[in-house]
Amino acid sequence: MKTLFINGSPHKNGATVHLAQILLDRRVYESIHLVDYKIYSYGQKFDDDEFHKVLEAMKQADTIVIGSPVYWHNLSGAVRNLLDRLYGAIHRQDMKGKRLFFLFQGAAPDKWMIEAGEYSIRMFAHLYGLEYMGMATTTCQAKELARKL
Repeated sequence: MKTLFINGSPHKNGATVHLAQILLDRRVYESIHLVDYKIYSYGQKFDDDEFHKVLEAMKQADTIVIGSPVYWHNLSGAVRNLLDRLYGAIHRQDMKGKRLFFLFQGAAPDKWMIEAGEYSIRMFAHLYGLEYMGMATTTCQAKELARKL
């Protein structure tokens, strides 16, 4: 089984990555840091767009872990942009049966912020046939969620 961690934080060694390391402890996984890729906005067409690289990695994975810091009360722009770009680029059968975990952390976010971010990820999973496995916002929750891996 291939596991892919998609880091939606601009920090490659920040709190989002740390939470992923706890969740994926001692497991082999590939990491994609969205900050390393040119992924243009939905509807834009540029020759150097690298969205297809991330999409292909997602198609190859059995388990996908999306990590995002809480920015402006919701998902980071990088994760939001990725979800926007996936719209129409994939079909339900492309992701059906894959497992999706969500890591969402921030400095003392309000409950409604966490709920809003999770709602977006749940809807993404539902729309594309992924099995949503849950969300972790803390170290303790990541350790608990790891039992589902």
